[in-house]
Amino acid sequence: MNRGESRPADRTGVVPAPGAGGDGTRTPDDALVTVRELKTHFPIRRGLMRRTVGAIRAVDGVSFDVHAGETLGLVGESGSGKSTTARTILGLEPATAGSVVFGGEELTGASPGTLRAARREMQMIFQDPYASLNPRHTVRRIVREPLDIHGVGTPSAREARVDELLDLVGLEASHADRFPHEFSGGQRQRVGIARALATNPRLIVADEPISALDVSIQAQIVNLLADLRERLGLTYLFIAHDLSMVRYISDRVAVMYLGRIVEVGTSDEVFERPLHPYTRALIRSIPVADPERMATRVHVPVPGDIPSPANPPSGCRFHPRCPFADARCKSEDPVLRQVESGTRASAHVAACHHIERLLNEDPL
Repeated sequence: MNRGESRPADRTGVVPAPGAGGDGTRTPDDALVTVRELKTHFPIRRGLMRRTVGAIRAVDGVSFDVHAGETLGLVGESGSGKSTTARTILGLEPATAGSVVFGGEELTGASPGTLRAARREMQMIFQDPYASLNPRHTVRRIVREPLDIHGVGTPSAREARVDELLDLVGLEASHADRFPHEFSGGQRQRVGIARALATNPRLIVADEPISALDVSIQAQIVNLLADLRERLGLTYLFIAHDLSMVRYISDRVAVMYLGRIVEVGTSDEVFERPLHPYTRALIRSIPVADPERMATRVHVPVPGDIPSPANPPSGCRFHPRCPFADARCKSEDPVLRQVESGTRASAHVAACHHIERLLNEDPL
C-alpha cells in the first residue's frame, strides 16, 4: 500500500501499539486494559415528575487499548469526555453500554466483589491535590487508608509501608503526621501519588495531575511519574491539557472530541504528522520557544465552542468547526482508519474523511 492510502482499523477501531509483534505492532491480546464501544450517558430530567427528556452523551462509543508498561496520553478540550472515560474505566461512573476489560476480567456490570478486587490494582491520581485529600486526616492515615481497606499486611507492616511510600515520592517520614493544609500544592500531589501506589497497582489513571500546580512544579511531578513508571513497571492513562507534557511522558496519544476518539498514534506520529484537523489545531496552539519558527507557523484557530454533548452534530462531530468540512462530513460519521507509513504498518489511525488531503500537506 502506498503512502496516502488508508484502510479501516478493526471493527472496534482499536489501535495496535508499536513494539510487540515482529512487524512492530501489538495486538489487542497484549492489552492490560481493553475498552470497547464504551458509553456513559447522563439523563436530563425536567418537570415536577422529573421525566427523562434527553441525555448528555459524555462518552459515546470509545474504543482503545492500554498496554502493560506504556503511557497512553488522552487529550482534548474541556467537555470532550476524558475524565468521564477514566472514571468509567475505574467504575466510579456506571457505564451505559460497552465493555471494559482489565487483566482479562470484564468490569462492566461486574459484582461489587470483582470491582473491589480490581480497584486494588487500578488507582487514580486526581486533578486537585487538596480537594482529593481529607483535611481532617494526617498524611499517615491518608496513605495508609487503601492498605486498611484492602487488608494488606499487618498493622506494623502498613506503618512501615507508609514511610516507604513517602520516601518513594520524595517526602520525609516526618511529614506523615502533618495535615494536608501544611503542605504546598506539589507536596500534596506527592501525597496523592503515594496513596495511589500504596496497594502496588498495575494501572494508574492520572486525571490532569499537574493542571492545578505551578509551572515550576509541573515538570517535577511529571519527572516523578516517569521515574516511578520505570522503577515499578507501572502503566499510565495520563489525561492532560498541556500537550507538551503529554508528548514528553506518553508512548501513544489518543485525541478525544465530544465523547469520541478522533485520532490515536504514537507520540511522534501524532505530533509530527497529525491526521485529524482537530488534532492539528490543538498542536498548532502549542507555543514554541524558537521566535523565528513561531513567527512562520501558520496558526488557524478553531472557531466556536465545543457543541453540547446533549445534542451533538450529525455526521462528523467536528464538522461545524472544521475548515475542511463538506457535505459528506455533515451527513456521514467517519470511522477510524489506519494509515500506512513508510515500509511498515503504522499504528496511526484517525476518524476523518480528508486523511489523504492532510497527508499530502506539509507536516507541522
